[in-house]
Amino acid sequence: MRRDLDISLIRAFLAVIDADGVTAAASVLGVSQAAASQQIKRLEAVLECRLFERQGRKLVLAPAGERLLAQARRLVALNDEVWSAMRAPAFEGEVRLGVPYDIIGSVVPPILRRFARAQPRVRVSLVCEDSRIVRRQLRSGGVDLALTTETDVGGGGETLRTDRLVWVGIPGGDAHLRDPLPVSLGAPSCAFRPVAIEALGRARRDWRAVLEESRLEPVHAAIEAGLAVAPLLRSSVPARFEVLDGRAARAARLPPLPEFRINLYAPSGLSPAARDLADHVRASFALQ
Repeated sequence: MRRDLDISLIRAFLAVIDADGVTAAASVLGVSQAAASQQIKRLEAVLECRLFERQGRKLVLAPAGERLLAQARRLVALNDEVWSAMRAPAFEGEVRLGVPYDIIGSVVPPILRRFARAQPRVRVSLVCEDSRIVRRQLRSGGVDLALTTETDVGGGGETLRTDRLVWVGIPGGDAHLRDPLPVSLGAPSCAFRPVAIEALGRARRDWRAVLEESRLEPVHAAIEAGLAVAPLLRSSVPARFEVLDGRAARAARLPPLPEFRINLYAPSGLSPAARDLADHVRASFALQ
């Protein structure tokens, strides 16, 4: 028999996790503690499994709750996206979105596809620059919204995802074994550049710059030709390339690289169309 899930029960489940307890979750949900507890019990009854276990005075996820967590977030995000699309008025005009080169291909297309379906009369203009320049354009009014890749998050920003910076080469290539190490680095404004140089310096790994360009087309060309390795976010690595970690990294003395945050900056005073695009950005990351 087909069964339907009550979204409010899923929200209660996520609220308990995010608020770290039923009492705080009840406050977030605007219900009593008893009502919040009852919602969790109803969800467990529907799914016929225990979602939480008690360790002392603290609730922790049971194995079934761990399995549910990612799907619950996607379900709520999709529900909110559908609700927003159906309830939102049809906007017109233009929204300028600033995005760094390193995530323009891997992150932006699904966001723009969903937004175009929901708001076909809004034109989105993409401004592609390094994150530092995108932030500067946001402050000067050159863009309305900004996605960035940074080691931290600045004032007014929100982190949508964290991703690790990794060394990338071509399968079967030997660029990572050469000495000095041939590296494709971003332009001086690229956030990855100083991080990679600092890591190589700490590891005392001699290197030389083969390319100093932030646009991904020449970076990918240098990697594919076997001329260099490059630091890229793991989620943006094309399938034809190889992440150089584990044994390959040890053999090449490649130092580990830090995590980066993908941040959204949506300042106050945005137009309705820009606010709606910001909501689509958030929903898209929640679905992934």
